[in-house]
Amino acid sequence: MSTPCIICVAITGSLPRKADNPAVPITVSEQIESTHAAFEAGASIVHAHVRNDDETPSSDPEKFAALKDGVEKHCPGMIIQFSTGGRSGAGQTRGGMLPLGPDMASLSVGSNNFPTRVYENPPELVDWLAAEMLSYSIKPEIEAFDLSHILKAADMHRRGQIKDTPYVQFVMGVKNAMPADRQVFDFYVQTVKRLFGEKAQWCAAGIGTNQLVLNEWSVSSGGHARTGLEDNIRLSKTQLAPSNAALVQRVADICAQHHRPVATASQARRILGIA
Repeated sequence: MSTPCIICVAITGSLPRKADNPAVPITVSEQIESTHAAFEAGASIVHAHVRNDDETPSSDPEKFAALKDGVEKHCPGMIIQFSTGGRSGAGQTRGGMLPLGPDMASLSVGSNNFPTRVYENPPELVDWLAAEMLSYSIKPEIEAFDLSHILKAADMHRRGQIKDTPYVQFVMGVKNAMPADRQVFDFYVQTVKRLFGEKAQWCAAGIGTNQLVLNEWSVSSGGHARTGLEDNIRLSKTQLAPSNAALVQRVADICAQHHRPVATASQARRILGIA
């Protein structure tokens, strides 16, 4: 049997607002409800940001704590992954919620261009975030916006800054960063296997219309898939996604087409080595 596909749902992010799609969950209670529906549809990881009441990004640990408590209550066993991304805060405020001990946290190990700015991840901050994740037994998900980020993760693993085999997520389709290019995607997969072993697990995320493309590439190539309203608010050019669950169901349908089972939460934990 092929490896079950882990579906990660990125429920909110820092950019989409209700004016873009009313289904975007903003308050903690909305996020918990949306995550529960996505969990029921097949998601086994929730990638979480939090927002202020005016919908602007927040790094408030109290909001993260409330979200974590709600997901643990309503989605038993689901892997909780906090974002340490740069839109939610500056410097070490980006990791201020890590003492809460989520199962996972995103870790960008290098800088790159975004649509209107530079996404800065200076080495000293990367080192600090990695050390915090080690301290609180949090598994990092390496967000690779560039090939160099995969190689940097390998170096950090050799140095002991990343404890277990790095779990790398390829992010493609961000304007001014890496486009959704199939040859590059295939080389990313080859690079992960060369550096971390043939059985190394990996994931991919596509932004906007690239979400469906990356979902199909990932599932058909034996990797894992990320979806959700953070990355894409539409089901098609003319149809807004009615929910995070609808985007998760779309990935589950792709898994069925490729004869891959959708990973349960317990299976996802075993695959990623999370207790």
